[in-house]
Amino acid sequence: MSTNNLIELVSMKLKNTLFILLMFTVVGAIAQKNIYESRKFGELSKNHHILAIIPFFTNLELKAPVSKEDKKELEEKEGYAVQNALETYFSRSQKKKKFSVEFQNIKDTNALLSQNNINYQNIDTYTIRQLSEILGVDGIISGNLELNILLSEGKETDFSLIDYLLGGADYGWIGIKISDGKTGKLLWKYEKEITKKSGKNTDDLIDKMMKTAARKFPYDKEKSKT
Repeated sequence: MSTNNLIELVSMKLKNTLFILLMFTVVGAIAQKNIYESRKFGELSKNHHILAIIPFFTNLELKAPVSKEDKKELEEKEGYAVQNALETYFSRSQKKKKFSVEFQNIKDTNALLSQNNINYQNIDTYTIRQLSEILGVDGIISGNLELNILLSEGKETDFSLIDYLLGGADYGWIGIKISDGKTGKLLWKYEKEITKKSGKNTDDLIDKMMKTAARKFPYDKEKSKT
């Protein structure tokens, strides 16, 4: 290979690398716009020590017809899958970074809910303040999930640059919220569309989503120093 051809090849690779890095920056910037933090966060969260993660409220709109009973069961399964994925993310992240709060074990959370006759079908009839008191926590992590696939069972993720940039198929969206237990007020919220680039399953989705939001996660001790 001639020197000129080698220079052209290196130049082309550098341009491609810079383009990909630029797109990652743009995607990250867009993600930050989907994050809300209350101006009263510091005031309302200063005495927060432990948060509970509850199952997410799910709405499934599957292409294949299912009975009402099956739909309820599948929605419940997806809602608990997100609860589990968030616990996994926080448990893994605590080894690398320091949070200013702890997260209640979801087995304890679900056991306490069950002991108080609260289940997936009626949990939305309780307020944040009521749930916080029952669970003995300072705040609640909750959210909503809209899906047209069963994300917990995994989906195809054949990767291409075009798929990454354009997002590919639209599978729905997810919203994660943190609310103050004492007042019930919304403290933080992150919403994201779920597409082909979001992840191959629920754990992958939450891991990628929370890593993107890491710099804006309000209980990160490193963030509070900056």
